[in-house]
Amino acid sequence: MTVIKAQDIAYVRIAAPDVEVQAGFLRDFGLTDLGTHDGERLFRTEAGAPFCYAVTQGETGLLGFGMWLPNEAALERLAQAEGVPIQTHSGPGGGTFIRLTDPNGFEVDGFVGQPRNAVQDGEAHAAWNENGRVARIDRFRQVRKGPSRVLRLGHLAIVVNDFAESDHWYKTRFGMLTSDEFQIEPGKSIGSFLRTDRGTAPADHHTLVIFQAGGAPRLRHLAFEVGGVDDLMAGREHLVQRGYTPHWGVGRHVLGSQIFDYWYDPFGREHEHWTDGDQLTADTPAKLVTMEEVMGIQWGMQRPSAK
Repeated sequence: MTVIKAQDIAYVRIAAPDVEVQAGFLRDFGLTDLGTHDGERLFRTEAGAPFCYAVTQGETGLLGFGMWLPNEAALERLAQAEGVPIQTHSGPGGGTFIRLTDPNGFEVDGFVGQPRNAVQDGEAHAAWNENGRVARIDRFRQVRKGPSRVLRLGHLAIVVNDFAESDHWYKTRFGMLTSDEFQIEPGKSIGSFLRTDRGTAPADHHTLVIFQAGGAPRLRHLAFEVGGVDDLMAGREHLVQRGYTPHWGVGRHVLGSQIFDYWYDPFGREHEHWTDGDQLTADTPAKLVTMEEVMGIQWGMQRPSAK
């Protein structure tokens, strides 16, 4: 089949035992609540598409996620190759999509046709006085209190049944590229950081993380880009005040380089705020890395044991 080169992650679909409780967390995390559409509670970020997060009532779990395809022609080719119908999205922003099922039972949509908003300029006093340079004069840096200014959904990490099988599935359908493949011993890989192939245009170091770790396939974490370090720290203070449970942060990853802060939602799922991640073109070669590098930090809090 012709490999379609996905452009980015579009949205995530999860189930929660109490949609209102999950909605309260997401608002405090920095997402905008759009209300219920066709049985799904939808949320958006500041930039990107009309929605990026859908919650339905049910047992805690990941239902699936969507990937942006480059155009209608790509959607039609993938639909024909997989033998699935093209569907119309009736919620905010419209658009059309196909729904596939990956080897782990997750529903993975290819999506086109929605308008996407650009990131707006942040606060007027955003310049930093650093590295011996003075960029902010006769202005004061007063950080806004409240939830983080979340710009977009950045990536998704999942636990899979079989790393090699899942790695192949996503590469042959969505054209994903390996940024880093991680090994527990020489010759034995158990996961990878995958990015989209945008040619000479840069893409996030990873859009999808797949990881073989035992147990049933499941969500590992969701990650959202925020406006900057001040947004990340202001959001952290807000979540502390609201009584949510922190997991890991603040720190800077080794792989991807993001400054990160992870939180548990009310049902034990990891949600990450991040900023200042690496950007790679398609020319950057894949690397083999150790699990120490995967979990490593350049500075900050060491990763605690997961729930």
